[in-house]
Amino acid sequence: MTTGKRSGGGSSLSSISLGRKIKDRSVQGLVYLAFALAVIPLVSVLWTVVVNGLKRLDLTFFQFSMNAVSGSDPGGGAYHAIIGTLQQVAITSLIAVPIAILTGIYLVEYAGNGRLGKIISFTVDVMMGIPSIVAGLFVLALWLLTFGFEFSGFAGALSLTILMIPTVVRATEEMLKLVPNDLREASYALGVPRWRTVLFVVLPTALTGIVTGVMLAVARVMGETAPLLLTIFFTKAINNDPFNGPQASLPTFIWEQAADPNQNSIDRAWTGALVLIGIIMLLNLAARFVARRTSPTRS
Repeated sequence: MTTGKRSGGGSSLSSISLGRKIKDRSVQGLVYLAFALAVIPLVSVLWTVVVNGLKRLDLTFFQFSMNAVSGSDPGGGAYHAIIGTLQQVAITSLIAVPIAILTGIYLVEYAGNGRLGKIISFTVDVMMGIPSIVAGLFVLALWLLTFGFEFSGFAGALSLTILMIPTVVRATEEMLKLVPNDLREASYALGVPRWRTVLFVVLPTALTGIVTGVMLAVARVMGETAPLLLTIFFTKAINNDPFNGPQASLPTFIWEQAADPNQNSIDRAWTGALVLIGIIMLLNLAARFVARRTSPTRS
């Protein structure tokens, strides 16, 4: 029985039936449709933020705070909120990233099937589902009401740390699992101890994915509003000390300005949202550049 036409001394596969072609095109169309349904809302949101945010995107917005500026007044800026957000996210990252990465390393490289590893993994899963406002309430009850500390950027950073740790742990764990065991076994065969294998073989291999996971966690916590409303309070003045007194942030700045019905406040809220997206984008680009430069597979 002939299965195909000969061409150039060899035989080709039999022609694809019409039914299979129709099914292939149908599935391909559904994939394109699903992609459009996912992209259209994202593009729409980004376009709306850009169009409305450009109205107040000027030097004044970056150079001045809202101190002594009412909602109906023109001018004013988010300098105090930008400083607050950068400081709070920096403190959060300094606390959360080392703890989360070390936890991920323990779960993959040391825990095995032990009971402690299962308990830690279960706890991380529970923390992944904690609403952000619960983290704020916890810090409010423990740090502010029980220990008697005042509202501050550091208190806000503590609440964001609770939200950031499980995300980085899961990202680190998944990236380390993707590292081939052959690399570990080759290192062990050369007599290299486990800690050096993890530090100089496993981590560099998984670095790009870990950095991406860290930046996704940073993007998540940078836009959180609920826990900050309970821990940093409100201020329109510039506070460069995150450990002393209320401190502003971009999410609370946007929330406060959007709640004011005056058009000038609404414009400032849109610009604040645009700046927040811009900061997250710049941090992601910087992280990808660093990860690409330090990747062991870089030619």
